[in-house]
Amino acid sequence: MHLKRATRGLVAAAVLGFASISASAQRIEIQGGRSYMDSHPTNAYFIESIFAEAPIGQSRWTWAPDVSFGYIEGREGQGVRRYQDSHPGTKDNVKLLGAGTRLHYGQVGDWYHPFFFSFQVAAQSGSTQALSSGYEFISTLGWQWKFLSLQIRHISNGGFREPNRGETMALVGLGFDF
Repeated sequence: MHLKRATRGLVAAAVLGFASISASAQRIEIQGGRSYMDSHPTNAYFIESIFAEAPIGQSRWTWAPDVSFGYIEGREGQGVRRYQDSHPGTKDNVKLLGAGTRLHYGQVGDWYHPFFFSFQVAAQSGSTQALSSGYEFISTLGWQWKFLSLQIRHISNGGFREPNRGETMALVGLGFDF
């Protein structure tokens, strides 16, 4: 019981920390979509804060720090019945808090500049067949333009702990620039 309270306290502290960090963000995106473990879908939601871009040396690459808070719903039902006696199972809802960088190529205004790649390291609560460790890696390939973003995101622990089915999702985001 004390472990659950401590976990809730840590999650609450992380969310408050995320909120205070997000206050200085250049862009905030609210994202949602479908996530798949193997061929079993569920809903996924994220709030992501992206900070100001900076050039990488003399190259045409830019990087921007980004922080995200995510929620992936658990899975139940006939499709995942084969995992019901497994440990971990598939019922847990997973909350993630990640931090990393978003990379762009080219100058603002170039047709290809809206494309990006992002990589984050995340701590997470919950344990499922897809996400079974307390840490995960988040890779995203996407496109952001004005108030819209489209993304393909994969989350897994990189095979450091089994099971490691991972989550792969398609997300649509609404962005707000500050």
